[in-house]
Amino acid sequence: MGPAGTGKTYLAVAAAVDALERQEIRRILLTRPAVEAGEKLGFLPGDLSQKVDPYLRPLYDALFEMLGFEKVEKLIERNVIEVAPLAYMRGRTLNDAFIILDESQNTTIEQMKMFLTRIGFNSKAVITGDITQIDLPRSTKSGLRHAIEVLAEVDEISFNFFHSEDVVRHPVVARIVNAYEAWEAADQKRKAELAAERKREAQEQVQK
Repeated sequence: MGPAGTGKTYLAVAAAVDALERQEIRRILLTRPAVEAGEKLGFLPGDLSQKVDPYLRPLYDALFEMLGFEKVEKLIERNVIEVAPLAYMRGRTLNDAFIILDESQNTTIEQMKMFLTRIGFNSKAVITGDITQIDLPRSTKSGLRHAIEVLAEVDEISFNFFHSEDVVRHPVVARIVNAYEAWEAADQKRKAELAAERKREAQEQVQK
């Protein structure tokens, strides 16, 4: 987990490619939840493949950089590499696979549980996300946040957190991340103070 620009997706894909080349696994599966920045696939033009491919482009980009376009195309044709929306994982058991769930902050609790219970024998799952970039409706709790709470003490599950100093994009990105984090912290403090003040006023009205 960590802010934008810390290489979460790239590192996860690199680990998957390394495991494949070492023949530790037989295939790589990469997926994302179909919610991002307010857009829904149903409202995008084109057929399913035209809708999905741009949405999953960051995963393809990482694969192309590591393996080259032609090799990736061949591996996809042979089903050694599969890139698909999260909904396509339902009902499957994924054995001998390296499974990556990207942008997992946009999963619901139900979607996250569904994904985690797909893991089969000799498989490894890596989940990436940034809890400061949740595009879900405000009333919906992020599956990533929930998983961190539920699975913190479970054996064989570990959490790695990146911070603004780990950003590997343009240096200004780290400063942007810091600025947003500072604003959000101050905003939360203001909201908490306002809520406390309203509670005090309500109690005073009752006493009167």
